[in-house]
Amino acid sequence: MSVLLESSAQAVSITDFTRSAKSYFDDLKEGIQSRFVVMKNNQPEAVMLSVETFELMMNELDDMRIELIASERLQDIDSHKLVSHEDVMKKFNL
Repeated sequence: MSVLLESSAQAVSITDFTRSAKSYFDDLKEGIQSRFVVMKNNQPEAVMLSVETFELMMNELDDMRIELIASERLQDIDSHKLVSHEDVMKKFNL
C-alpha cells in the first residue's frame, strides 16, 4: 500500500468520505491533496484523483504504449526496405 499513500492524510474511511465528499472533492480540485485512498474495513477500496491528474496519467500511459510499439517495430525492421528522406523527396518532386 506504500504506493497508494504518500501520507496518512490521504487515507479516508468510506464513512468519512460519505459524510464530507464535497470537502474531499474541493481538496483535490484545489490541489491541497493529490489523491485520496478510500478505505473500507482498513483495506483500500478506491483511489480518487482530480480530473487533471487522471488525464495526465492516462496521457503518459498512452505515450508509453506508443513508445513500446515503436520500439518493437524498430527491432523487426528490414533495413533493405528502408527509403531515405532524400529518395522520398525526389519521388514526390519536393
